[in-house]
Amino acid sequence: MLSRVADALVPTVGRLSVTADPGAELAPGSIVAANHTSLADPAIVVAALHRFGARPVIMAAAGLWHVPLLGRALAREGHIPVVRGDRRAAAALDIAAEALERGRLVLIYAEGGLPRRRDAAEAAPGTFRSGLARLSERTGAPVIPMGQAGARRITSGSTAKQLVGLVTAPAPRRALPAPRAPPRERTGARAGRTAQARTAVTNAWRTAAAHLREPAALTA
Repeated sequence: MLSRVADALVPTVGRLSVTADPGAELAPGSIVAANHTSLADPAIVVAALHRFGARPVIMAAAGLWHVPLLGRALAREGHIPVVRGDRRAAAALDIAAEALERGRLVLIYAEGGLPRRRDAAEAAPGTFRSGLARLSERTGAPVIPMGQAGARRITSGSTAKQLVGLVTAPAPRRALPAPRAPPRERTGARAGRTAQARTAVTNAWRTAAAHLREPAALTA
């Protein structure tokens, strides 16, 4: 359901451009790790994945389940609420592990939240939390790094300002590339795997941001 909604909404605010490395595939039971920049990018990421026939289970902030209609839809589709800063966050990994065992793709935002910047510029992904590495370590699932750029041009700033931006976004906007790369091998200790995943997602983000000629990517 969310894939269909994303397919309908994204063209109203921008032009979605999706690229993939040669030979890249979304194998069942994989973890998709993407960078998180604004309230708009989940729709962009889901729409991009849908082009490859993928409908991921999304790990998202538990507060979204309290939003009328949206919360019921998220629950019905089997998406996973994450209670941040709470011991209950571990329960989300249990649910995600079960989804991976059933062959579902799980989309995780390893940064654990949105950046605190209020400008519309792009920046490399922030520090990754350990949840991604723990989930991969526990299940043996491959990690597919995915980078997106351009969402902050649709919505940035405070949460209230981002919501207004989503409602008033004109069409067309500039391209919103979302490249994805092949799975990376899980090697080394947990901290090493976390750093490796962040590097892979950063490289994918840099490709996307360079398409938009974002200074942060062009000067890196």
